[in-house]
Amino acid sequence: MSTETEQDLQTERMVVNMGPSHPVTHGTVKFVVTLDGERIEHVDVSIGYLHRGFEKMCENSTWEQVFPYTDRLNYCSPLLNNVGYALAVEKLIGIEATPRAQWIRVIISEIARIIDHQTNIAAFSMELGGFSPFLYLMETREMLWDVLEDMTGARLTANYVRIGGLKNDVPDNFREQIRAALKKCGPLVSDCDKLLTKNRIFLDRVRDVGVMNAEDSIASGFTGPCIRAAGVAYDVRKAHPYLTYDQINFDIPVGEAGDNFDRYMVRMEEMRQSERIIEQALDRVPDGPINLNIPSMRWQSKDDIGSRIESLIFHFKTVTEGILVPAGEIYHATEAANGELGFYLVSDGSGRPHKCRVRSPSFALTSAMGRLVKGGFLSDIIPTFDMINMIGGECDR
Repeated sequence: MSTETEQDLQTERMVVNMGPSHPVTHGTVKFVVTLDGERIEHVDVSIGYLHRGFEKMCENSTWEQVFPYTDRLNYCSPLLNNVGYALAVEKLIGIEATPRAQWIRVIISEIARIIDHQTNIAAFSMELGGFSPFLYLMETREMLWDVLEDMTGARLTANYVRIGGLKNDVPDNFREQIRAALKKCGPLVSDCDKLLTKNRIFLDRVRDVGVMNAEDSIASGFTGPCIRAAGVAYDVRKAHPYLTYDQINFDIPVGEAGDNFDRYMVRMEEMRQSERIIEQALDRVPDGPINLNIPSMRWQSKDDIGSRIESLIFHFKTVTEGILVPAGEIYHATEAANGELGFYLVSDGSGRPHKCRVRSPSFALTSAMGRLVKGGFLSDIIPTFDMINMIGGECDR
């Protein structure tokens, strides 16, 4: 066909708005898509549809009152946010939680990571037409939520971690509960693996879609499963160990192509690695206190408040004034389900954060959406957006 004929056949580009009220964009994101037929020429991503003011709310709350707000950053794995924030404050103060609290934090973090990956793959599967894996993974998530409810007192937004320790100790039979739940979950996850991983329709929708090589992934600020899918074995738990991860044996799964299929496979393997971590941690949780014996740096237990006058005094002071964190600034990162979750904290010596800035993994991942889907089809937006696993609460700016 001649160039002149091609020019005559060209039509105007179509601009399609997806979101912010759209099942694919999960309610808080808008894609302005420029199409040539069904081919994507450009995507403008707008995340400004959720305004909760997380960082400003933290500056008007005491250090301990920030914990419920962190629950709502990544609401698929709130406990990972609890742990990340607590470690940042403890680093600023210069304290470490007790050995028992550290091992329990590892266990709840890995359970939360499994739940997050299950939620992601379940939604991913359903939006591509696979309803059975969605049901199986929701069933396993319910089992693990039952475990977390017994351990923390809540199923989702647990508000469980405290500066210097934990809100409460775990039940005596927590080891048996966790192992029983994981034993039931394993076959269901394996069934999802069999239903999806070699499914012809599934492979056609995700292979060579949303490709980002290692160099571009690093330049875009990718972390977590998305950077590992591109072949970069970066995991904060290995690169900058915290809690007791340096005492635990586990592998970092990596991909090769950096496409949506590799991101899916990395998450599937990470669930198995998290089970491996939990098994090791369950055997090594020591006896002892779950909180540091520094009354000025932690909220008092209800038993102590009712029986000890000094605990009642410290409770009154820490609730009304807040814990007095030494003046200074700190950045501390942990490995959340979607990547590096970092808290930059500034203290002026008072009971409230002067500044609380969160480095959320979803923000960097979402900013690359236009690059990931350019040149693909309109339908490629769905699996790609699912596999970066954007969480609106983290992207709040």
